[in-house]
Amino acid sequence: MDVAVRGSLLADRRPARADAARNFDALVVAGRAAFAEHGSGASLEDIAKRAGVGIGTLYRNFPTRDDLIETLYIGEVEALADAADELRDREPWDALEAWLVRFVQYIGTKHALLEGLNRESTVLSQCRGVMFGAGEPLLQRAQDAGAVDPALTISDVVKLVSGVAAVASYDDDAQRERVLRLAINAIRR
Repeated sequence: MDVAVRGSLLADRRPARADAARNFDALVVAGRAAFAEHGSGASLEDIAKRAGVGIGTLYRNFPTRDDLIETLYIGEVEALADAADELRDREPWDALEAWLVRFVQYIGTKHALLEGLNRESTVLSQCRGVMFGAGEPLLQRAQDAGAVDPALTISDVVKLVSGVAAVASYDDDAQRERVLRLAINAIRR
């Protein structure tokens, strides 16, 4: 998907009125922090409090928990797609490797959102399309340069590194990094 379509996924949800947009943005920031700290069970009341708004304002913007999670997911996926755009001038392997590291950082801190990769919803399906569309050119460039097995698809690679990110019981960050490097190097020729 192109940048205009990516941008519209989140922009379509954001209110136009300035005060409402500020509340929306505050709820997104608070929601991102709360879900990162507490997972999908984060308290909506706590999110509203962190944002400095009432629970009614949260529900006006996000009628359900899923609406809030989808909105957070959209923002994170758009940032991941932007990262792919920023990496396009690097050497093919370096660009793909950097994007995959960024992908794991994104998904590893968003355990509540990781569930979204396997949920059925129009928005999450569009987000998967944006994510795969962002990574595909990087993978293709690396394949064209002979750095990556040409039989692999972006779906294969995303699922591989998603598995690394989903593991909750690493001994420490160093082990997580070693396992990530092992997974990334597994796709290299």
